[in-house]
Order: sequence, then C-alpha cells, then structure tokens
Amino acid sequence: MKPEVYILICSNSRYYIGSTGDLKRRLEEHKKGKTKATRHIRPVRLVFHQEFKSLIKARRAEQKLKNFKSAKILKKIIKDGMIKFVDE
Repeated sequence: MKPEVYILICSNSRYYIGSTGDLKRRLEEHKKGKTKATRHIRPVRLVFHQEFKSLIKARRAEQKLKNFKSAKILKKIIKDGMIKFVDE
C-alpha cells in the first residue's frame, strides 16, 4: 500500500483532511467513531484520495491543504481529482 492523502465530507458539510499508509483501515476507524476528530460528525464519506511515494510527502501535502483553510480550494481538488501543487 502506498501512503495517501484523503478528504472526507462529514455530516456537518465540513471537510476533514488526513493522510495514512492504510486508507481502508483508516476509513473504517472514521466510520466506526474511533477517530476523535470525526466521532461526532458522522457519517463521513470519502470524496477524494491521492497516492504519494512516501508518507513524508503525503503528510506534507496534508499540512499544505490544512493551511489553506479554504473549501473552494478543496472543492477544486476534488473536482480535478488530484492535488496539483505538490512535488511527487
């Protein structure tokens, strides 16, 4: 499995951004309420994910996305199907 950055849409219509080395496992944790950040805003739905060559690169991309704090930018990434500002 390759590391991935993912975006969820939560029941409160807000986005959650994360990164993981095992997307399937991480999604199950979100859906079962085992993740503190999304426990009270379930259900969550995966709307985007992108693989990276390393977990370090995925974490950097995650942090950049979180720093934008813009739903408009996230919607464009979701629509385009890729994060274009990161170096692979």
